[in-house]
Amino acid sequence: MKIEDLFSLSNQIIIITGVKGNLGENYARFLLKNGAIVVGIDIVYENHLDSLKEDFPNTYHYYAVDLTQEKLLIQVAQRIINEVGVPKGLINNAALDSPPNDNGASTGPFEELSEKVWDKVIEVNLKSLVFTCKTFGSIMSKHGGGSIINISSIYGMLSPDQSLYQYKRDNNINFYKPIAYSASKAGVLNVTRYLATYWAEKNVRVNTLTPSGIFDNQDKQFLENYCGRIPIGRMANKEEFNGAIVFLLSQASSYMTGSNLVVDGGWTTI
Repeated sequence: MKIEDLFSLSNQIIIITGVKGNLGENYARFLLKNGAIVVGIDIVYENHLDSLKEDFPNTYHYYAVDLTQEKLLIQVAQRIINEVGVPKGLINNAALDSPPNDNGASTGPFEELSEKVWDKVIEVNLKSLVFTCKTFGSIMSKHGGGSIINISSIYGMLSPDQSLYQYKRDNNINFYKPIAYSASKAGVLNVTRYLATYWAEKNVRVNTLTPSGIFDNQDKQFLENYCGRIPIGRMANKEEFNGAIVFLLSQASSYMTGSNLVVDGGWTTI
């Protein structure tokens, strides 16, 4: 087999949740450029500004749905089968995060944790991921198999380094990386392991991709703090995860399931 065949995703139907986000759109565009048929799912209703649809009118499809509503998700899945076909891949990318420029209710001290905030993050980051796996993984298991990629985070493996945000607290901005995000992303790791063993005989492979922080015009002080902590000396560019995505979706990783592929610039080595 040639290298290009080993990594080929040509004409394969790939589902991407959270496709309207920065990383989701990046994954979609990369896969589309390389011959895949991409089905994007997000809670945002499609509009005329959808550049993916404009650039790939024949191979990009979009469905708006609230992933926390299982009945609606099942309905959309049936529409996808009828209108596009049976998926061979799923990237569970949709999630709520709290970046350094977020000073909302979710980023205060642990002692002030809101039950409403906790429930919402767990619902979006973990519950919806489980039911998306259930919906599309079940379809794959009945149609010859497929590959699922669950997106976690370094903060699902390690505790957040709260010292990165001390400069904000010194300026009376009470920012802490919230516990709900870490708990949800840690849960993703064991959901992956569970489903990998559960569906192994059905040829449905389930793996986790764990990225570190991604450059998105964060403020100068945060960038200095973060880049001084990470061995590679910089944040990731969003395109640097595309290789891992192709590897996990393609036959190049055919003997890999239940694993956690860490692409973090060395963060978790310290």
